[in-house]
Amino acid sequence: MESLDRNASDRKIDEPKPLPVLEYVSELASKAKQASRRLASLPTATKDQALLAMAQALEEKSGELLAANEQDLKAFGAAPEKKAMADRLRLTEKRIGEMAAGIREVAKLPDPVGMMPTMWTRPNGMQVGRVRVPIGVIGIIYESRPNVTADSAALCLKSGNICVLRGGSEAIQSNTTIAAVLSEAAEKAGVPPGAITFVDRADREVVQVLLKQDRYIDLIIPRGGESLMKLIAEHSTIPVVKHDAGVCHIYVDADADSAMAEAICVNAKAQRPSTCNAMESLLVHQSVARTLMPTLTASLTAAHVEIRGCPRTCQLIPEAKPASEQDYGKEFLDLVLAVKIVRNMDEAIEHIAQYGSRHTEAIVTSDYGRAMRFLKEVDASAVLVNASTRLNDGYQFGLGAEIGISTSRIHARGPMGLEELTCSKFIVLGSGQLRE
Repeated sequence: MESLDRNASDRKIDEPKPLPVLEYVSELASKAKQASRRLASLPTATKDQALLAMAQALEEKSGELLAANEQDLKAFGAAPEKKAMADRLRLTEKRIGEMAAGIREVAKLPDPVGMMPTMWTRPNGMQVGRVRVPIGVIGIIYESRPNVTADSAALCLKSGNICVLRGGSEAIQSNTTIAAVLSEAAEKAGVPPGAITFVDRADREVVQVLLKQDRYIDLIIPRGGESLMKLIAEHSTIPVVKHDAGVCHIYVDADADSAMAEAICVNAKAQRPSTCNAMESLLVHQSVARTLMPTLTASLTAAHVEIRGCPRTCQLIPEAKPASEQDYGKEFLDLVLAVKIVRNMDEAIEHIAQYGSRHTEAIVTSDYGRAMRFLKEVDASAVLVNASTRLNDGYQFGLGAEIGISTSRIHARGPMGLEELTCSKFIVLGSGQLRE
C-alpha cells in the first residue's frame, strides 16, 4: 500500500501545472496570429470542404454534444428566474441539426475574400481598386448560447478569419466539446491548426487579459448582457463591434390591419422570447386600442405572455399588471411584455428613442407615408414595416448564418454575415507612374 501511495504521489508531482493566465492567453493569441496568414490565402474549395466536414461531424457526434450540454444544464440549475437563460443554453437534436444546417448554408455562400467590385483608371494611367480581405484574428466573447460557437467558427473560416472563442462559464462543457469537434474536422480537411481557437478556461480574469492582446487580435465581438458589455468597454485595447441588448418595440398605428397586427405581435413576443430580436415593448395608437387590445391580449395570454401595462392599458385589460418605469427599457428575454397606449406616432417615436437599444424596431400600418416616416426617423440596426422583429436575422435576410446583430455604427450594423467580417484594401496596377 505504501508503494502504491508513493507512486500516486509521484504522479501528482509530475503533472504539469497550468500556465498562468497571462501566459496561457498570450500563447493562444500568438498561435492564432501565426495561423492567420495561412488561412487568409486558403482556397475557397478547401474552406467549403472543411465546412461540410464540420457540419457532418456535429451530427455524427450529437450524443457527445448533448451529454456535455446536460452537464452544463445541471450545473446551471432550474430556478424559475433562470428559465430564459436555460433555454438559450439548452441543446437538442433539432438545435444541433440547425447548427449543422447553418454551417452548410455558409458553405454555399459566395466567398467574399478577393471580391473586387470595380477598378477605375486615373489620368496618369494607373488602375486603382478595392479588394475584400479578412480582418485577421477575431476574438468573440459571448454568453449562454452554444450555437454561437458553431456559427462564429463557420463564418470566420469562410471569410478567412481566425476566431478566438471565449464562451460563458455556464456553457463551458458544451462549447469546449463543440469547438473540439469543429476544429478536428476542419484540420482534417486542410485548415491550419489554430483556425478555430477556443479559450477553455472559465475564470473571469481570462477575459480581461484577452482584451489586452492587441498585438495579436484585430477585433473583439461581444455578445451578451449589460455587465459583459461594460467590462469590455472599460478594458479592451482592441477595436470592438458591439452586439448589445435587444429592447425591441412594435408600434401598432391607427391604420393598422388588426389581424396582421395580432399575428405579428404574437410572433414577435412568443415565438422565441429568449432571443435579442424578440419584442419587449408594444406601443398601440389610442384610436385602435379599445378594439385591438382585447383580442390581442387574449392571443398573448394564450401564449402565456404576462402583460405589464400603462394605466390606460390596465383599464382596458383588467388582468394586466401595472408597468413600472424600468419595464419600458428592459430586455425581459422571457414571456413578459411591456405595453403602452400612445396618443400618436410622435409619442411612439419619442418613446422608442428614449427606451430602445437601437436593435430592432417595427411599425404595423396601412399608411404609406407614416411607414416611410417611421423608416426614416427611427434609429436602429433594422427598422421593419408590417413584419415581425424576429426577422432581423442574418439567415432571414439572406446572409447565411450570422455572427450576431451589431448595434455599433462603425464598420458594420445589423446582422453580421460574411461580407461584414472582411475589410478592404486598395490595390494599384501601374506601369511606372511616379508622383510629380
